[in-house]
Amino acid sequence: MTDYAQEQEMEIEALEAILMDEFKEIHSSESGLNTSGRCFHITLSPQDDEMDESTTMPVQLGLIFSHTEKYPDEPPLLNVTSIRGIPGEDLKILREKLQQEASENLGMAMIYTLVTSSKEWLSERFGQESSLEIAEAEERAKEDVIVPHGEPVTLDTFLAWRERFEAELALERAKIMPGSALTAPKEKKLSGRQWFESGRASAKGAAPVTEGSDVEDEEELDFDEDDFEDDEEDMLEHYLAEK
Repeated sequence: MTDYAQEQEMEIEALEAILMDEFKEIHSSESGLNTSGRCFHITLSPQDDEMDESTTMPVQLGLIFSHTEKYPDEPPLLNVTSIRGIPGEDLKILREKLQQEASENLGMAMIYTLVTSSKEWLSERFGQESSLEIAEAEERAKEDVIVPHGEPVTLDTFLAWRERFEAELALERAKIMPGSALTAPKEKKLSGRQWFESGRASAKGAAPVTEGSDVEDEEELDFDEDDFEDDEEDMLEHYLAEK
């Protein structure tokens, strides 16, 4: 007949000798397990034994177990807690993993096997988290770079914009000119300067056009393009001075 109590006590003594300060007995109320039996807590970190113990690790795990009446022919009661930096979802994954391994190791003392498996998982998971954090940080850095929108400015696009701008500016200037400046007898073909210098811009009380007058002989004043470009500033100055 198997002496379960003796096997369990021998395993506890072995764990105390191997794990030393990482192994301690806790009250059942602290375990999170549904038992009144003896409960034990093992502190695990993703670090090698040769590393400086004073180094603070970003993650740390607590593995809690309690022997059942017929352990090791029955799996132990298990719980895992985060001492530092382990998300709850990861704890759930690890708990299920350990329960599965316990079922596969029935009939033999298995706590140290579960400790080793937990440390390996923790080291692998911690390494993956570090890589993911680095990748996410690099991705965020790329997103923070301001990407210019719209059409890039080149010499051709700038010249095209300037041409449109100058055309719009000339149109706005033309809007403030007197309406009579836009028409003149066909045979005269006065330039803008000639029109202003002729004194017509200040003429008052011009006779209205009668129905019998020869309206068909009047048409838009034909400004030469070069004359208009040369004189448009003088025209504006004369007009504003008279105002």
